[in-house]
Amino acid sequence: MSVDLHLHSYISDGSESPASIVELAVAAGLSAIALTDHDILDGVPEARAAAKTHGLEFIPGTELSVGWNGAAMHLLVYFLEPGPGPLQDRLVAVREGRATRNVRIITALQAHGIDISFDEVATIAGEGSMGRPHFARVLIDKGVVDSMTEAFDTWLAVGRPGYVSRDRLDAFEAIDLARQSGAVPVIAHPHTLGLGAEEYADAFRDLSTAGLGGIEAYYNEYSPDLREHLASICRSLGIAATGGSDFHGTYKPDIKVGTGLGDLTVPDESLQQLVTQRNR
Repeated sequence: MSVDLHLHSYISDGSESPASIVELAVAAGLSAIALTDHDILDGVPEARAAAKTHGLEFIPGTELSVGWNGAAMHLLVYFLEPGPGPLQDRLVAVREGRATRNVRIITALQAHGIDISFDEVATIAGEGSMGRPHFARVLIDKGVVDSMTEAFDTWLAVGRPGYVSRDRLDAFEAIDLARQSGAVPVIAHPHTLGLGAEEYADAFRDLSTAGLGGIEAYYNEYSPDLREHLASICRSLGIAATGGSDFHGTYKPDIKVGTGLGDLTVPDESLQQLVTQRNR
């Protein structure tokens, strides 16, 4: 059997409820999942309860955008429980920063002639934490763009008119806070760092020395050879080779729970390696 350790619900920027994601995981024949909504743990109780009903192993988690070398790095943080804690407490400030950013995105889009309001985006976000995919959905609904890809490429990606940066935790601080909270930090989709081979080697080594617990080696956009290459790096560093689909429901409609774009298989041993990292 296989696992999926990178899943987003409508608590952040996905389209499905936490319980619905569990149903999809069961239908895909998975043995375990992790819910990793951005900066928030509010979906954990619902997903955990649904997973228990189906006998599916469940890992609570979140995905953070952190600062690293003047750029953004994404960290998946596993075994992070809702409630007070070193990292959990800091997430409150992170979400406040996200809220301020959302208002600034509205202002930026309006300044470029787009008729958009905060309430419209909030309606799309619903119970979830508002983010750029919700802005993209409003732009599609208004006929400004035809697709999520066009929304980001034209308006919302870095360097586009509607992009607004936000304050982030430093990567090393986030790793330290995760470890203090009994959690395991893992680099998500490492290709987004945009480094050369030697730079990747240096980054992985420095971050693992600081407490990084793994690298997302089994990612849906990676070739089998790249997945194995990243897994071999993890073995050499003594950290976990994790993986997941990065499922967002209708916001990324081609990506399916468990199989990603169709050929993804994340081995059960990825979770076993994470458990080892948690206990180190």
